[in-house]
Amino acid sequence: MTAPSPSPDNPFDRDVLPSPPGATAALLRSLLAPMKARAVLTTTLLLLQQAAAQAGPLLVAYAIDRAVPAFREDRFGPLIAVGVGYLLCALLSGGLQVAFVRTSARVSQDVLLDLRGRIFRHAQALSIDFHERYTSGRLISRSTTDVESLRELLEDGLQELVTVVLSFLYISALLLWLDLGLGAVAVASFVPLYFLIRLYQRRAGRVFRARSTAIAAVIVKFVETMNGIRPVRAFRREAANDAAFAELNRAHERTNGDSLLEMARYVVGSRLVANTAVAGIVLWGAYRVASGSLELGVLAAAVLYLRRLYDPIDRLGMFLNSYQSAAASLEKIAGLLAQTPSVPEPDQPRELPPSTGAFPGRAVTFDGVRFAYRTGGEVLPRFDLTLPAGQTVAVVGATGAGKSTLAKLLARFYDPTDGRVLLDGVDLRDLSTAELRRGVVMVTQEAFLFSGTVADNIAIGRPDASREEIERAAKVIGAHEFISTLPDGYDTDVRKRGGRISAGQRQLVAFARALLADPAVLILDEATSSLDVPGERAVQRAMSTVLRGRTAVVIAHRLSTVEIADRVLVMADGRIVEDGRPAELIAGAGRFADLHQAWQDSLA
Repeated sequence: MTAPSPSPDNPFDRDVLPSPPGATAALLRSLLAPMKARAVLTTTLLLLQQAAAQAGPLLVAYAIDRAVPAFREDRFGPLIAVGVGYLLCALLSGGLQVAFVRTSARVSQDVLLDLRGRIFRHAQALSIDFHERYTSGRLISRSTTDVESLRELLEDGLQELVTVVLSFLYISALLLWLDLGLGAVAVASFVPLYFLIRLYQRRAGRVFRARSTAIAAVIVKFVETMNGIRPVRAFRREAANDAAFAELNRAHERTNGDSLLEMARYVVGSRLVANTAVAGIVLWGAYRVASGSLELGVLAAAVLYLRRLYDPIDRLGMFLNSYQSAAASLEKIAGLLAQTPSVPEPDQPRELPPSTGAFPGRAVTFDGVRFAYRTGGEVLPRFDLTLPAGQTVAVVGATGAGKSTLAKLLARFYDPTDGRVLLDGVDLRDLSTAELRRGVVMVTQEAFLFSGTVADNIAIGRPDASREEIERAAKVIGAHEFISTLPDGYDTDVRKRGGRISAGQRQLVAFARALLADPAVLILDEATSSLDVPGERAVQRAMSTVLRGRTAVVIAHRLSTVEIADRVLVMADGRIVEDGRPAELIAGAGRFADLHQAWQDSLA
């Protein structure tokens, strides 16, 4: 399947995000740095284990050439010594192998724990615009499939690599010591194997990057479909989605097949080289034994060593498999971790000045603000606005007028392209995230609730709040009555996205959350647009309670919401075209009067 080409100016279209050169290696070093002592211990254990394991063929050579002739002369000591030595080497090798596996497993699990935590923390720290353009499915793929690829490398692949390297070094040295000619031929046979491995690395690297991208596409499609299951059912998209998913699944199957084919080519080639080398050495060694220039025990030991030398070649292919998969995954994770927030923390954060009024509200100023999204034109060409502390302002206008952009700038989900947004004279960019979130809270149309209890969801804005404070906030909002009827009251689990309660009830919980957080500035982004009339009235009563004494920006499509406002702003094309008290604008002949009349007619 041919995927659409990513936009050159939008790296979020790509599965692999751009990262600085060397970022992948730097990430791996940072993950392994805290494990340095344990890494040395695991390496030492493997060195000792390989030394014990490779002593076996030497004992066999000694037994054939020395112990057996001694046994024929009724001297049993050498043969008994060989047997005991072989047993001790086997026990020591097994014990060291167990110790190595346990130690290396702890190292790999700690590395993976650290990596998953980094991905989760970094994803939370990235700005809203990143999450709006880089799909959640890709993030899930980074923290699951890609981390799993690294786990396979750390738990199995690295052991195979180190074992093969140590085996090569030990056995090459022992073969050269036993017989220079046999050792030289054995070492020379690794030259074609080296070139075969390099060829496999180059070909497999491309295949595994494609495979990682293919599985990410499968996950993205799956997550997107499940998150949008309601419109899928409503518009009967099951068959179309099934066809699209099947195509992505086939693409993943093809990349898996390509990886298996590359592995098969490598295994066949390596076995051909290894078997040819073993056959040649055995024939030459047998000729030398027959001619008396080589002892039979040395040839037997050499053949055993050769088998030990070449048998791991297939396992080396499995390591290369794991390595290529992990390298592709680590590249993607490094690209994700290299992304920086577009809304950064200030180097020297400031605090808001003490509130001087009787109410918690603070003044808001948009000073020469311009804003454009990365993927589109300018939304706010130039915007100036002052909101006195404690004023409730309703912002209305057609879709695309810039209302939600204004709210997002005030919540500092984005920074202005030019100009400043001030809170009591302090630029939002100079406030720490904690200070800003204490001062500004946003309630959205979705009123997102997390899995957990009602009490937990109300306390999100103030995790240290007592149960009495939580219940008091719910009572003030008018949510206590319906919460009390739930099976476990405030301890009722609302389940995924608050699906256990209605949209209006979720909105009341969101208002209780906002009231408990006690912000100076409250932003309501179409907080009643999805509610029925009774639900809207309940939420409006809650709004009047929450907004009292606070500076509030109410983004509204329903003009019934505007009734609680002190002031109305009508926006069009990113500009304020009308500004005044609701009654004044209704009595006039402008856009708001027309909107209000159309709303009145719709109620008739």
